[in-house]
Amino acid sequence: MRQYVFLGAAAGVLLSSILISAAPQGGPPAPPPGQPPAGQAPGGQRGRGGQGFPAQQRKLADAAVIERGGTIYGINCRLCHGPDLRGGDMGGVNLLRSALVLSDQEGELIIPVVKNGRNPEGRPAMPPLPLSDEDIKAVAAYIHSVAARMAGQGGPPPREAPLELNILVGKADAGKQYFDANCASCHSASGDLATVASRYPSPMTLQSAWVSGGGGRGGRGRGGPEPAPAPGGRVPRVTTAVVTTADGQKFEGPLTRIDDFLVTIMLADGMPKTFRRTSPTSPAIQITDPLAGHKQLWLKLTDDDIHNVTAYLVTLK
Repeated sequence: MRQYVFLGAAAGVLLSSILISAAPQGGPPAPPPGQPPAGQAPGGQRGRGGQGFPAQQRKLADAAVIERGGTIYGINCRLCHGPDLRGGDMGGVNLLRSALVLSDQEGELIIPVVKNGRNPEGRPAMPPLPLSDEDIKAVAAYIHSVAARMAGQGGPPPREAPLELNILVGKADAGKQYFDANCASCHSASGDLATVASRYPSPMTLQSAWVSGGGGRGGRGRGGPEPAPAPGGRVPRVTTAVVTTADGQKFEGPLTRIDDFLVTIMLADGMPKTFRRTSPTSPAIQITDPLAGHKQLWLKLTDDDIHNVTAYLVTLK
């Protein structure tokens, strides 16, 4: 038995010696001068399948080169790859998610694709484009500049300035007529709305404010803070209720909840009080909603009405 163990150990040592002598000495061969190590893309970074380049780590080109690349992209690439590089009407790939684009540094991976074209299975073919190497490098610089500003997960790049839609498309005289017929019973162009256009930073916020009524309950009925002042220092109007119980007691405060079974108001000390509704008239509930008029308008407001009234209100400065 001992003899077998000795022979097995000797065989293991002999096999190890053979493997060591057969292994290449000094590690893998050095790559040719100017070439990256085997299994690594130019620059020594990692990308597709462990090879390539980490996104958004490259140095961006000069602004003039990026601008020229954007112009070339708009002429030759926009239709397929989209204005935001995430794919266009002709079925081009999302360049912000492309492993090849993410691995590219200065156009070295993009140039062959643009010059030779591509015909991937299951996608529209990309024809070769007659662009010079310098033009393609400029396009690559533009693509990388967009990728450097994009949101996470290949989202679109943020806008340099907030988008402000032009909503002043209505007729101010028609808006005044609508205001006089539907709003003048509660509001006055020379009173509470005399400077309304100066209190809101843009026509869009002004329109949102007047359509909604410019107020809210605040606090959500849980002892929260007082409603924040609206533009101009006005406190948003709050819906209140007076609850009269069967024995004649009255409780008044902001209404925080009402349904077929319960009604809850906020008392003066900041504590909520809930009453059980045993019938539609018990307890008696009197609700005062400052936005009731606006809520009635919501049922009949048209787009033209909204645009016309907004065009009128922006004149009240």
